[in-house]
Amino acid sequence: MKHFKIAISTCPNDIFIFAPWILGLVSDLKEQISLFSFYDVEELNTFAFKEKFDLLKVSAATGLRLANKYVILSCGGAFGVTDGPKLVSLSKDSSRIKTIAVPGLNTTAYFLLQKAWDRSFEAVPMLFCDIPKAIETGQVDAGLLIHETALVYKEKGFHLLLDLGQWWANYTGHLPLPLGVILLHKKYSPVKQEVQSKIQESLETAHKKTGDVLPLVSSFAKELDEDTIKKHIDAYVNRYSFDYGEVGRQALETLKTIMGKKFVF
Repeated sequence: MKHFKIAISTCPNDIFIFAPWILGLVSDLKEQISLFSFYDVEELNTFAFKEKFDLLKVSAATGLRLANKYVILSCGGAFGVTDGPKLVSLSKDSSRIKTIAVPGLNTTAYFLLQKAWDRSFEAVPMLFCDIPKAIETGQVDAGLLIHETALVYKEKGFHLLLDLGQWWANYTGHLPLPLGVILLHKKYSPVKQEVQSKIQESLETAHKKTGDVLPLVSSFAKELDEDTIKKHIDAYVNRYSFDYGEVGRQALETLKTIMGKKFVF
């Protein structure tokens, strides 16, 4: 039996989708023993460039840059319909924003911010869960929030400067926002359909046995409030998670255009 190395993030939508597979609620791949690892999204982006895993979740912006090494699967990703990353600060005065904490220089959120924010700034990369504290302590003037933290910025006393989900909707005519995708290394292309079917089976099982998977989701979540976790899953586990289809492909092509010709696709 071969080891099939999988890496996903700890955010609620990823854990929810893959939980039945992780917990053994669905059978494993044929002739493979799946080994799961969990990392921050920017760590996953870095691992993708280094080809550390066979299957992994990455930022959509990173996935588009690695088409020579991986296949982007049509399922398991994160597409926002109405939600997206949010630029926030303690002050409403956006003219004073000079430094912005970002969840990684290879994240979709950061690439979109460079397009949508019309002022120069210094990007300060850090773990997404550390960004709220960096804003509160004055380490940075503003922060780009993703995952659960983007859903609770008001509760933390932050002011919204830019909603990238809304910006994307206006820019694209309401295409879904591709934030994360699942990559399969090209050496596994012959079993692509089997892997996609397994992800879809896991997602379907998660919906059927939500009570069985939520404890695992909560154990990884950075915002422990159950309502926040549910809102996060509702926001990013949607019809595009099962199969992003033609609309999703259009969204990815639009993101690719925004990122510009300086990247090799």
